[in-house]
Amino acid sequence: MSKRPEGQPRARVLVVDDEPAARTGLSKLLAHEGYAVDLASNGAEALQLAEQVPPDVVVTDLKMPTMTGIELLKRLRVQDPKLPVIVVTAFGDVGSAVAAMREGAEDYLTKPINFDELELAIERAIERRDLRTEAENLRRQMRDKDGSGLEGLIGTSPAMQKDYRTALQVAAARATVLITGESGTGKGELARAIHHLGPRATKPFVTLHCASLPESLLESELFGHERGSFTGAEKRRIGRFELSSGGTLFLDEVGEIPPQTQVKLLRVLQERTFERVGGSEAIRVDVRLMAATNRDLGGEVQNGRFREDLFYRLNVVHLDMPPLRVRDGDVLLLATYFLRRFSADNGKRVSGFDDRARAKLLAHRWPGNVRELENAIERAVVMSQGDVVTEDDLPVDIAPIARGAVRVPGSTMAEIERHAILATLEAVGGSTSRAAEMLGISVRTIQYRLHDYGLVGGTPELEHKVEGRREP
Repeated sequence: MSKRPEGQPRARVLVVDDEPAARTGLSKLLAHEGYAVDLASNGAEALQLAEQVPPDVVVTDLKMPTMTGIELLKRLRVQDPKLPVIVVTAFGDVGSAVAAMREGAEDYLTKPINFDELELAIERAIERRDLRTEAENLRRQMRDKDGSGLEGLIGTSPAMQKDYRTALQVAAARATVLITGESGTGKGELARAIHHLGPRATKPFVTLHCASLPESLLESELFGHERGSFTGAEKRRIGRFELSSGGTLFLDEVGEIPPQTQVKLLRVLQERTFERVGGSEAIRVDVRLMAATNRDLGGEVQNGRFREDLFYRLNVVHLDMPPLRVRDGDVLLLATYFLRRFSADNGKRVSGFDDRARAKLLAHRWPGNVRELENAIERAVVMSQGDVVTEDDLPVDIAPIARGAVRVPGSTMAEIERHAILATLEAVGGSTSRAAEMLGISVRTIQYRLHDYGLVGGTPELEHKVEGRREP
């Protein structure tokens, strides 16, 4: 939790339970730990209190007369969609907990409540709410600036939240930013976001793709050239550094710059001056430089292919864009964004994805990252004959991960964990208790992960098997 002024409560918690002893006990424990606590004995009372004194977190029992905890959850989310709600259920009643998570509950606990777990759940809920708010603020500020889309920046995964926070923190500075990540992850979108959030927002944002040019043309593009400086130079050309003066120059794939040009780029960063190709006049510029690469520049330095001094000049602030395959929960969020955009662009009314299309999107590894997903959704919208995208509308190469595709080495810990959980659940017919016992983790952890993977409430192939689910 972040530091708070002395005397202020850590957070305001609304406790809802029809049992007086449970309400009183939780109230005393939470108050002792510095929380402000409001109490409600039923759903109607809770709704009234939440409207009068908005809480930071709601902790509610699921089994209550008149209005159940799930009904209360639905109505609270109408009042405030961002309000974190932690539900409490009887031990072994996993089905109710899964139903609550499907309706948007932030977390769940089982009776008897372990207070340390409750306190941790409250802190995590508030932290996730704050992170989501930061991300929304970033997107809102970007839309206010120029109305552009933030395809690569849409997401609620922890890795993306970290990038949001860093972008907001460094936007006002002049420091050089190095953005790393695989192709198609949205490095350019992140650079543009940082520019538009800073004091240079009204000045030019100029991009140069370094990998697409030979060395001779690259220097001319960067620094410009004088008339007659080489064959074909019939007039003076202004380079990207001059064009971006006062604003930001973004060098995409900076790891592709050849050694001689690296020397000249280093000089510009050190002295803020340069000469045009074939010229002798020292030109001073005020430019913020941002660079991106899908290479390991540290390794390139070790191998002698990239200058160490230039690497340190570029790497003042480092951000890493995560690949889409580790951004659990972001695939459908991005897919929905692209669906709406391409539906509008093509004059169609495609409103969503059917179950099999969702399952296919979630199972794919997305080696091309956000760019691949964008292209797949555009194709799906064009091919769609109805109001929802079906499995057949998606490209044929959007296929589920083959069994055994997780390799060690070669896979991240998140990928290995996901494979272990899903494979174990499938092997035990969806029994979360048996899977938890085999994996040596708690049932609650498995439910967390299913929710993070977007598989609870969206993927029927697994969801119908999960323990506690009753088919109609």
